[in-house]
Amino acid sequence: MAWSGSAVLILFLQAALTGPGATWTPQIHTDLGSSNTVILPEPQSKLFANVSGSLDNHGMCQCSFQLPDNSFPAMQVEKLEITTQTLSIRVEKELAKISEFTKAIEVYEMKIQNLTMKVERMEKSSISYTELDFELLKLLITEMERLVSQLKDTVLGSNHTVDQLYQEITNISATVQKLESLDKNNLLAIRRKIVALRKRLKECEENRNEGTTHVHVPAGSCDHGGISNISKPYIIQLNWRGFAYRFGGWGKGYSLRDPQKDLYWTAPLNPDGRYLEYYRIVTSQDDLLLDKNYKEYRLEYGQGSGSAVYDGFLYYNCHASPDMCKVDVTTNKLVLRKSLPGAVFNNRFSYAGVAWQDIDFAVDESGLWVIYSTEASTGNIVISKLNETTLTVEKTWQTRQYKPSVTNAFIACGVLYAFRPINTRKEELFYSFDTKTEQERTLSIMIDKALETMQSINYSPSDHRLYVYSDGYHVIYDTAFLPALS
Repeated sequence: MAWSGSAVLILFLQAALTGPGATWTPQIHTDLGSSNTVILPEPQSKLFANVSGSLDNHGMCQCSFQLPDNSFPAMQVEKLEITTQTLSIRVEKELAKISEFTKAIEVYEMKIQNLTMKVERMEKSSISYTELDFELLKLLITEMERLVSQLKDTVLGSNHTVDQLYQEITNISATVQKLESLDKNNLLAIRRKIVALRKRLKECEENRNEGTTHVHVPAGSCDHGGISNISKPYIIQLNWRGFAYRFGGWGKGYSLRDPQKDLYWTAPLNPDGRYLEYYRIVTSQDDLLLDKNYKEYRLEYGQGSGSAVYDGFLYYNCHASPDMCKVDVTTNKLVLRKSLPGAVFNNRFSYAGVAWQDIDFAVDESGLWVIYSTEASTGNIVISKLNETTLTVEKTWQTRQYKPSVTNAFIACGVLYAFRPINTRKEELFYSFDTKTEQERTLSIMIDKALETMQSINYSPSDHRLYVYSDGYHVIYDTAFLPALS
């Protein structure tokens, strides 16, 4: 037996397994009477346990065992790679945030410099600043404070530059508040008082007509002193042909023989805003709203939205001519066509913002009228009273009001009333011409518009309402009258 060789082998294996720095004391036990087994005690590192061996023909000890695969920590490295990748993604996101906030800081740095210059100018002058200056400063400062707070939360308070920026903004905010409180000339207080006075003045102006005494006027009566006020608009419905038919006219028919008779008409123009081709007649307001029991007719082309219905007949401008057409609404037959002397046509002097309304028919308590212009009047409004049976002109009045500067016009009790636009939401009843006295007056009755453009206005003596066709919608206004002059 050569135990010295086996001991050397065991010591070599132990050294290889335990690595440098490990200690191990071999203890060999043999029992030659029982078996040739070498029992190796467990080392302190417990890398292996019992190992069975045998003797060869030369008396050498032979044994076999498996080394554990722990020479390289592959699992730990894999976990480390995953962790590193996750951290890299987070770092890239944080770097992107920092880059974004850096650009924002540069922008707000310029704003702070501008604010600083503004504050310096305000400090040097006691009368050069306004309330608007303060409000703009406050708005910008609030916006910057919000950004800096977001920056502070992002960088967790570790950025000294951000802290300094936040402190500077806080100081500017305090300076602005101090400047506002040290308004020695009370400029802000005076301005606020002026605004309050202007508001009260506007309210008085708006309520001026509301406090006026109005009188009840029976249907068809002119026992009053003229229009004193006009109500807010009431949108009734969209015309039956749809949104594309923005131009046209509608109203309530009137008859001296039967003032209380209900007869409503609506005549949308074709989408080109020129051709009058179809119209409808209904005999009650319920039928109008429910779109039933109507009579629909087709014309041999009228022109413009200046139509009117009086005593069972539809009056309109015949297409491309100075002629007046009269159609029976019960049979849709053309009963009369006659030229209006001197009238211009084909969009020569139409209303402002409404084309092709050169000849505008109107109905009042006394009958049928026509509003138009002539070459001799150079575009000023001409009024003629018509004989509704023969369409002959009974009397004519020349006004000094230029027709293309007027939005639209109507006649009530022999008085021409004209509107002009103020803005997209307001109109002003600004002008009147009394055919009885031939006197012109300047008025100022403001009305609200339901939509931007009033394509036509028809006054009904039976209920003293204005029937307005506005951008395809049927709109109604109530009128109020002053007491009759003694």
